[in-house]
Amino acid sequence: MWHMLLKIALLSLALEQSSRCGAASTYNNPSSNARHFPSDFMWGVGSSSYQIEGGWNADDKGESIWDYLTHNNREKIVDQSNGDISADSYHQWRRDVQMVRELHVTSYRFSLSWPRIMPGGYMNHVSTAGIKYYSNLIDELLKYNITPMVTMYHWDLPQRLQELGGWTNPEIIPLFKDYARLVLEMYGDRVKLWTTINEPWHVCEHGYGVDYMAPSYNFPGIPAYLCGHNLLKAHAEVVHMYREQFQQRQGGRIGITVDTSWPEPKNPDSAEDREASERAMQFYIGWFAHPIFSKHGNYPKVMIERIRNMSKQQGFGSRSRLPEFTPEEIHRIKGTSDFFGINSYTSNLVTPNGHNNTGKFPIPSFNHDMGVVESQADVDWPGSGSVWLKVYPKGMYNLLMWIHREYNGPEMIITENGVSDRGGLEDYARVDYINLYLSAVLDAIEDGANVKGYITWSLMDSYEWKAGYTEKFGLYHVDFSSPERTRTPKISARVFGNICKTNTIDWSFRPKLNEEQLVASARLPAEEAAENGGARLKWSLALLLSVVLAWIHC
Repeated sequence: MWHMLLKIALLSLALEQSSRCGAASTYNNPSSNARHFPSDFMWGVGSSSYQIEGGWNADDKGESIWDYLTHNNREKIVDQSNGDISADSYHQWRRDVQMVRELHVTSYRFSLSWPRIMPGGYMNHVSTAGIKYYSNLIDELLKYNITPMVTMYHWDLPQRLQELGGWTNPEIIPLFKDYARLVLEMYGDRVKLWTTINEPWHVCEHGYGVDYMAPSYNFPGIPAYLCGHNLLKAHAEVVHMYREQFQQRQGGRIGITVDTSWPEPKNPDSAEDREASERAMQFYIGWFAHPIFSKHGNYPKVMIERIRNMSKQQGFGSRSRLPEFTPEEIHRIKGTSDFFGINSYTSNLVTPNGHNNTGKFPIPSFNHDMGVVESQADVDWPGSGSVWLKVYPKGMYNLLMWIHREYNGPEMIITENGVSDRGGLEDYARVDYINLYLSAVLDAIEDGANVKGYITWSLMDSYEWKAGYTEKFGLYHVDFSSPERTRTPKISARVFGNICKTNTIDWSFRPKLNEEQLVASARLPAEEAAENGGARLKWSLALLLSVVLAWIHC
């Protein structure tokens, strides 16, 4: 009964606020009015190879950096788990496609595992089984008129290449190009949407700068910039190769996906906080987007100047820790994307790191170079199953409009957006998140942002990197205790499927568990069912509070 009362209160308050504050507030609160997307809008759902496939040593697959990390440093994973089996999509891929069909999406974004295709990372050993696996998946998607959107690299580098230095070694550039050429030859006749690399900031800063993602270097301030430099050049070489040798006859498009949380100024009336927000965007997004999408190319001016000056102050001599592109490299990288892929989940409050930029961060480091302090401690935004992910839909609107202004209106595809919880099938919190964030996306479209597609994260519960299996992002629940890794749609799957089918956000569509879901729910572990119920109550109360506070503020 309580959830019905909350729903009525939310809708009543939202309508009241809408009349008081105007249409611009729609991304903050639910509305009883259905909202429609353009008729050609692309709907999709996503996954990544290491997170769902399992089969870590099936057939002749090689070892990846995530295989190595989880097998040799179990203590770095929250629940000491690994992706050895995960959702077992290596064997359950037909069920995966069935789930994608049930969602009425037009696109499925998934990634290829480099070590599954080239076990050692080199052309001398290509896996027939690996090639066949992805070929079968692509054919099955096309059978049902679902467009494959394929990511070439989503973090699972062959371990043998990491032993050469991974992305910090320039040798990675021709090796990545060889790998890309092979997959374009194998699948390019059927795949019309490609992304080269997923979230290069995470690849570089979280892989080399801090001890977070594989290979987990914890070497701040130097190797992340080497990684980014090589990664951008590798991306550009692959795009040029595609355009020169494949694009005309295959008829596809190719791009890259970058990511950020929106940096909301802690005090919007403070010029310093607004400047910190802008600087954070230049460091997070601009690091990889500026060389590709800006008019003049190269790294953002603020990055070049700050890192050069700090390198000199820190005793590195006249050589900046941020490598320099030659004029030829700047020209070669500029324009190497047919669309702007953006992943975003949440927002942070930001403020400068003091006038002397000391005390908060290691010296040198990416964060010290940026000189911005990020926090979610002083916000009343609803939480999630992840400590870093709080719900602030206006941040998505602000982010899309920033990209629109900064890069002269590029075509954007939101390649990841979603929210975590701790389990269960009655995920009304995820339903609200999707509706709220899609409302923000629609507001951005109506205000001129050229957003052409939205891909929710993720298709199913899976291995969530260092969080292991403790955080769930899926529209489908996976029973990880079942040998078949049984998948069951959550409430959010039915709601998102309805959005994709009708091209419409409809806040009134809040279905109950059906018979299949009730049976599956009864089999949930007690702690997961309890977590789901408690989280649902906390979410609804937090959302109600945020609506009330926004209403009072107006």
